[in-house]
Parts: sequence; C-alpha cells; structure tokens
Amino acid sequence: NTRACIFGTLHVPATEILMEQLDKTGIKAMVGKVNMDRNGGENLCEADASAAAEDTKKWIEETAGKYERTNPILTPRFIPSCTDELMRELAKLQKTTELRVQSHLSENKSEIAFVKELHPDIPTYTEVYDAFGLVPAAKNYAVAYAVFDMFGDKDHPAVMAHCIYSEDEMDLLKEHGVYVAHCPESNLNLSSGIAPVRKFLEEGIAVGLGSDVAGGSSLSMAKALTLAVQVSKMYWRLIDEKSKPLTFAEAFYLATAGGGSYFGKVGTFLDGYEFDAVVAEDHIAKDVREYTPIQRTERMMYDESTMTICAKYAAGCACEL
Repeated sequence: NTRACIFGTLHVPATEILMEQLDKTGIKAMVGKVNMDRNGGENLCEADASAAAEDTKKWIEETAGKYERTNPILTPRFIPSCTDELMRELAKLQKTTELRVQSHLSENKSEIAFVKELHPDIPTYTEVYDAFGLVPAAKNYAVAYAVFDMFGDKDHPAVMAHCIYSEDEMDLLKEHGVYVAHCPESNLNLSSGIAPVRKFLEEGIAVGLGSDVAGGSSLSMAKALTLAVQVSKMYWRLIDEKSKPLTFAEAFYLATAGGGSYFGKVGTFLDGYEFDAVVAEDHIAKDVREYTPIQRTERMMYDESTMTICAKYAAGCACEL
C-alpha cells in the first residue's frame, strides 16, 4: 500500500500517535479521529456531542500542517453511532476546515433498518448524510470525479465504506462525487452481502478497495483485489446474472488507479502522475512455461508467497517495508 484512508480511534492522543507513526513510513494517508456519542459500547462512547466535536476541533488544530504526508479527515463512525447534534457539529467543522469525510454506508440490512428508525422522515441512508451536509457536493457535477489535489482541493468528496445496499442511491452517490470503498473480505466475514461494484462502475461511480481491519484480516491489496473478483462472481451467480463478474484487470484497477484517484494523479505510470510504485520480485518457476508480465502479476496477486516486495514508493519517496 502507498496511500490509505484510515479510521483511528475516538481518542485524540492515540489518533495523533497513529498519524505521527504513519508519517514516518513514507506512505501518504488521511487519518480520522473517530466520532461516536451513542451506541458504541462500554468505554467506546464520547461523553456527548459537544465534547466529541470539541475534541475533534482540538485534534484538527493540533495536527494542522504538522505532518508532511499525513492529513486529517473527518470521521463520523456511522449514523447509528452519531447523534443528530454531533452530525451537525461535524458538518460545521467540515464547512470551516473544508476537510473530507469518511464513514460507513449501507453495510448490512439491520444497520439500514436501524437508520430508518432513527430518521423515519428521510427516505434513504445516503440522504441522511446529505441532510447533515456530510457528503459535500462537488461544486461542478461534470467534474465530480475529476482528479483531486490531496492538499487543498476545491471539491470535497466523501469516501464511504461498503455501500452494499446502495444500488437505489447511485444517482445521489454520483451527484456528490462519493467514492465507494469496497471491502470484500469484511463483507464475507460479517456475512453482510456483496456490493454491486459492476453497477457502480457502469454508472461512473468511483470505487477503490478497502481492507476494513478487523472486519477483514489483512491489509494486503493483493488479497482484497482477488477477493473482489471472487465475490463479484457470487454476485453474478446468486444475485444478478446480468451483472458480469469483475475481471482481474478491473480489480487491479480498483486497487491502483481506482482508489488512487482519491489522492490526486495517482495509480498509474502515465505521464503527469505521481510516482507510486511497489517493486516485487516473483518466484514463479519459469522452467515449465513462459509467462507474460500480466500472467506473472496475476499469479503473484493470487499467491503472495510467490513474491518478495523489494521496494515501495509514494509520490517518488521511498517507503518503509
């Protein structure tokens, strides 16, 4: 991994330590202090909306310009864990700071039903975020998925994890330039369902891959991309036979340029793009047959034991391995 959006914890000191340690690795990241003032469980709730918002404001001020490669991102955990008052306070912070937003959206059916109980007057889950101003609309619909500059963009796209049951909300996702973080392993482990990734792509909605640790068990994008292919096959077989499974090339795109575009001109070796690269040596036996570069890459992604990561770069700078 060379770039990442990461949920920290609701604790300011721990989130700042995470940002500090990430900055030393060389990768580029956006890190969020998690906000939740209800339904968090023992020791996992902030005192109230005011305290949560104040802590978040303090965290933003303390980390402003402090790190070279790590930036803050507003992070309401999700609607069930944030009161209306907290959502309004976070929306105010978004307007004044122009930070981006990350959260969870439509991960499972019981969650969606709970959101409906909490907001019976709002038709859909996405519209709840919209009602609070936490899926900031792209100022120009035509450039909703234009390349953004990580440091001071004019549009402020949100990134939402999962979106498994967001098929009926695709127009709103697209209108607001929302990025979908598809987390296939987490969706399997939690039996949440399968996101309609093919349909998102056909509608021009940006999709990248996520690990969702600890819903997922690995940070590996290789594992995420191969699982993305596999679950798309089950979506095709069990849910909609008109929705073709993802190809390996398409999943590789999601793991590179698909998610990379959230950070700017990232994810390919085309002219004008930042130099993000992972250098890998493969150990595939070549005495049986010759493999093309694409075949070798595919084999390494499906079996990580066949490769050794030799170097990693983000925006031209070497990263720790």
